[in-house]
Amino acid sequence: AVIVTGGIGSTPDDVTMEAVADAFDREMTPTDLTRESVERRLAAIRERVPDREFDVDVAAEASVPEGSRPLVTEAGLAPGCVVENVYVMPGIPDELKATFETVADEFAGDRRSRFCYTVEPESNIVPALEEAMDRFDGAVGCSPDREADHNRLKVTATDDETLDAAAAWLLEHVDASETPVSRDWDD
Repeated sequence: AVIVTGGIGSTPDDVTMEAVADAFDREMTPTDLTRESVERRLAAIRERVPDREFDVDVAAEASVPEGSRPLVTEAGLAPGCVVENVYVMPGIPDELKATFETVADEFAGDRRSRFCYTVEPESNIVPALEEAMDRFDGAVGCSPDREADHNRLKVTATDDETLDAAAAWLLEHVDASETPVSRDWDD
């Protein structure tokens, strides 16, 4: 999953929601749920601040990428949304927290990780990393660490058996180690 925060309102600098819509080739459109949420929040704001005029384009404020799952709360005006594996949320801390709480269960679960280390150049081990991800129900990431003179491989799975099997496979097929190793990258 990817979580994107901030820039979801209707001011000119709020470009995040439209950027996500563009990335997924979707139009921006309000839904009944988002329109009702924005109208309800505006009514509450007008009640709290009766002396102020608010000129809000409700359709623009309520727009989310077409076909996305809206995320609405009572904490903020602009709705967030979920488009495939991308979660778009407000950047204001209280609004972000309230919005994340609506999807927090989607991030629950047991995940286990283990690190392996290799001096092999990252580009040389791409096929092995892809094969490991195909073979095992888990994820493998590679992070070059120039200061430590190695690449760190992070293996993540939901159970110990898969984690052990994937790590063992990588140790065998990538010339990796369970302890940090180093090399002179200038060779």
